[in-house]
Amino acid sequence: MPTSAVLPRILGALFFYSPERPEVKALFDSLPTLPELYPWRDPAQMVRLCTDWPLPDADDLAWQFSVLFEGQGEMPAPPWGSVWLERDNLLMGDTTSEYRAFLQSQGMAFDSHQSEPEDQFGLMLLASSALLEAGKDTAVNQIFEAHLLPWGYRYLERVQDSAVSPFYTRLAAVTACYLQDMEQQRALQPAVKRLYFG
Repeated sequence: MPTSAVLPRILGALFFYSPERPEVKALFDSLPTLPELYPWRDPAQMVRLCTDWPLPDADDLAWQFSVLFEGQGEMPAPPWGSVWLERDNLLMGDTTSEYRAFLQSQGMAFDSHQSEPEDQFGLMLLASSALLEAGKDTAVNQIFEAHLLPWGYRYLERVQDSAVSPFYTRLAAVTACYLQDMEQQRALQPAVKRLYFG
């Protein structure tokens, strides 16, 4: 796997999968190595962010994941693009359909039995990792410019502001740095879209 695909795969998995899954628990050990996995503009900042990553006990982290990603109680930062981009904050809106069509154009289809909309933040990072791995640079730029960046930064701000979880706050900070670096290094021009949430 190209090294460029490793970081978004790790970040995407942490934003998408429950921390109770064994393969996610295994990722926790890789967190201090994230500064080595990408040509960061500010490597020293990444070392600071990835050292002493706050990791609560398993039960606390599972509860925090549930609040942030499964809707236990009021969800402070919904992780689906359509909630941010659709006037009525609907899941599976027109923007989800557009994104699904983009994925299909790249030969990527998600399991129809899966209840999670494709435009979940972590899933989108995982899709970008797959495109990076396949060497589809134009499609990588498209996924960020048209589908993820228009709402992704605001979403990550809300995760950081929510104070629900020091672990996911740190994850959001690292991921925001990654997106900013990707945007600059690839000279991306994110579409400007109105946000209807937050």
